Amino acid sequence: MEQIELRAQSRTVFGKKTRALRRSGIVPATLYGPRTEALSLQMAAKELNAVLHQAGTNRLISLRIDDAGKPRMILARDVQRDVITQSLLHVDLYEVVMTEKITAEIPITLIGEAPAVINKEGLLVRGIDSLHVHCLPDQLSEAIEVDLSVLEVQDQAILVKDLIVGQDIEILTSPDEVVVKVLALREEVLEPLEELEAEPAEVEVITEAREIEGEPERVVKEAEPAEDEEEETETE
Repeated sequence: MEQIELRAQSRTVFGKKTRALRRSGIVPATLYGPRTEALSLQMAAKELNAVLHQAGTNRLISLRIDDAGKPRMILARDVQRDVITQSLLHVDLYEVVMTEKITAEIPITLIGEAPAVINKEGLLVRGIDSLHVHCLPDQLSEAIEVDLSVLEVQDQAILVKDLIVGQDIEILTSPDEVVVKVLALREEVLEPLEELEAEPAEVEVITEAREIEGEPERVVKEAEPAEDEEEETETE
């Protein structure tokens, strides 16, 4: 595997002054690790962008600081970018110990084609796109390839427990997680809705109109008393 190299310089500018660094094409960074005292670094944004594009967060990077002869083996961890411009703001670099296991994310790459999809028997649906693993730094790979040609029928799936990885790589992701699955195609027939004919609403007239001095006035008819209602008598 091709070795990825990156050069950095010790950084003496901190706080709000780092804005001037970014404007000049320099990105501040911090180096740390289980046996590393934290170091403040800076590096060219153009070079760092190219390295991050190639290495991601799961490939080892050979870092040379200032004029040091021996490089440090690192992984890019927390990469901060501007939300709008996507320009680099800050990067955390993790120095590994080659004899000690680490945890990392390895992306999953799908290769080939699923016969069930080619034959239009199902729809390919993807689940997780990376694996959480525990291994030695030099056992990290660019990606884990998953062959889709085994998916021949509907509802067939490839789970994490079906993946083949290095013998010394421990997969921390749940074995029952779905990597990819073929779902059955369903044809839905939608019946056209019948248009309802609008019927004119009936209007109940409860008032009579008469003109008084040229102005219309509505007079509500008084309800007549019921026949069985007794008239009230005045009592002295």
